[in-house]
Amino acid sequence: MHTKKNFNLTASATPREELAASRLGWDDLRYVLAVARASSMSGAARSLAVTHSTVLRRIEAIEASLQVRLFERLRNGYVCTDAGETLRHAAEQCEPLIAAAERQIMGGDTRLTGILRVTTAHVVSIHLLPRALARFHAEHPAIEAEVRTTRERVDLARREADVAIRMSTQVPDTLVGRQLGQVRIRVYGWRGTPYMKKISKGRLLPLSTLITDFPWIGFDGQDRIYDRWLEANLLPQNIVARADHFPSALALVRTGMGIAILPEFVALDVPQLLPLSEPVAALETPLWILTHADLRNTARVRAFMQVAGNALSDILAHCGLAASSVG
Repeated sequence: MHTKKNFNLTASATPREELAASRLGWDDLRYVLAVARASSMSGAARSLAVTHSTVLRRIEAIEASLQVRLFERLRNGYVCTDAGETLRHAAEQCEPLIAAAERQIMGGDTRLTGILRVTTAHVVSIHLLPRALARFHAEHPAIEAEVRTTRERVDLARREADVAIRMSTQVPDTLVGRQLGQVRIRVYGWRGTPYMKKISKGRLLPLSTLITDFPWIGFDGQDRIYDRWLEANLLPQNIVARADHFPSALALVRTGMGIAILPEFVALDVPQLLPLSEPVAALETPLWILTHADLRNTARVRAFMQVAGNALSDILAHCGLAASSVG
């Protein structure tokens, strides 16, 4: 969205900067803002869902237009110059107004066509969401779902996505939606690995036995609920490797290196995974489908919230059956 605006620059801005800045559109400013926030071209590229080279070319073009340098590349990343700080301030002033206008316009959209941007965690996008997307596409083939996975929390208020599917015990007051069910987490191992010989067929073991007698795949300590649980319960000498998220942990479990905690829904399409414990009550986490309050009446958002939400709820309700016993 390109919007021609005249910005109130700081008193230190030169006449040349004022003239050039008056020709900048919002699309230019959001690139400057993304780099300023991320302190890197790659981080800005991820937030804008474009390539690193696209961000670099765009910043260079803006600098050429203004005939000033917007960023200095230091050891700790890209830092705004005085001119860059001026544009960053202008962008921060414009951003909520542009986002609010976009949400208001989209909120009245009654078409069941177009692009719907969905954000969620990697593990949900790989093992849970595809079934729901297939059901949604069957009912609404003219709506194109665009799935974005990221470790950073996506801001729906800034229109970085239209719908969020989150595993969380808390949700922001600015978002509306519903809880789809509980994500239950168990300890899993890989069929045929040497440590599985310790387990009788069809038997689940106490957590105390699994913690003391088996090699484990840990996590890298990002202060998530399962990071804290592992830190509090595992013996350091039993951790043979660490992963940054559930899909990485699953990849390590596949090698036979050790056991790990994983959501039950992961085992739906990975039959070689074998549950070794009952669900860990302390790790049970609600799954939510959420949107910004301004978007709740958008036709394609409302359709996705209903159809995909119901599908996800059904999957969660039945996935425990796949983990009922060791095969």
